[in-house]
Parts: sequence; C-alpha cells; structure tokens
Amino acid sequence: MWWYVAPTIINTFLEAYDFSNKRITLFATSGSSGFGNTVKELKVSAPNANIKEGLLLNNLTTQKVKELMAL
Repeated sequence: MWWYVAPTIINTFLEAYDFSNKRITLFATSGSSGFGNTVKELKVSAPNANIKEGLLLNNLTTQKVKELMAL
C-alpha cells in the first residue's frame, strides 16, 4: 500500500488475467495507512471480480500469522 492505493504493478497483473467471477481478498503489510480507495481503484482493472478488503498485517507475531493462515 502506498498512500491508501495498491502499487501500479498490481493493476497490471489484474489486467493480464481474467478474474471474472473470482474472489480477490486483499492483504497488506502497511506501516500505517489503511486500504482507503484500493478496492475502488482495483475494480477498474478487474471489473468482473469480487474484490474485498482483507487484513492489515501490521505488527503481527509469527504465531498470529499462522493462526490467520489456518482460517
């Protein structure tokens, strides 16, 4: 995340493949910013995908990450 928006390379990746009817759940290791307009901005590159905010993985312990991965 850079100032509440995903980096341009993520848009490029989404535009290169067909994500129609796919669920994309976002995650970030942001220092302080949240998702902001990320979902809205990424919808342009994958208009037929179901894009949702996920987790901000800030200051997590290894144990907490393992727990989240098991969900």
